Amino acid sequence: MSNEKIISLNRKAYHEYTILEVYQAGIVLTGTEIKSVRNGQVNIKDSYASIEKGEVWLCNAHISPYEMGNIYNHEPLRKRKLLLTKQEINKLIGKLKESGLTIVPLKIYLDKGWAKIEIGIAKGKKLHDKRESIAKKSVKREIEREIKNRY
Repeated sequence: MSNEKIISLNRKAYHEYTILEVYQAGIVLTGTEIKSVRNGQVNIKDSYASIEKGEVWLCNAHISPYEMGNIYNHEPLRKRKLLLTKQEINKLIGKLKESGLTIVPLKIYLDKGWAKIEIGIAKGKKLHDKRESIAKKSVKREIEREIKNRY
């Protein structure tokens, strides 16, 4: 059993993309950022990860400024470095050379007090794929509802 506390989920990522591979990474945060993360004031819905000069960066993730912070409070949308091994970064670079693939953050969580992020290599879904996944969800929901009503 892990000591995970999920802070933020990116449900939109599972709707918009097909997730091919998942990686876990640490996040480099400042003092006020980690306090905001622990308070659950994080939004990764429109964020993405990019690779620049052999480093992976989380872009467009919104971590709200800490209410009790002072003039040294952080910028909410700043780029944050992700901590991955060199091997994992090289794998990501190789995968991204394929057309139509991107890196999408899936969830932010605390593991033994450390802020971690789960990122996935994703391929964008077409409109008919989205409709298909919505139909599968509704059928599954109906089946569960029928089973619940029987007992």
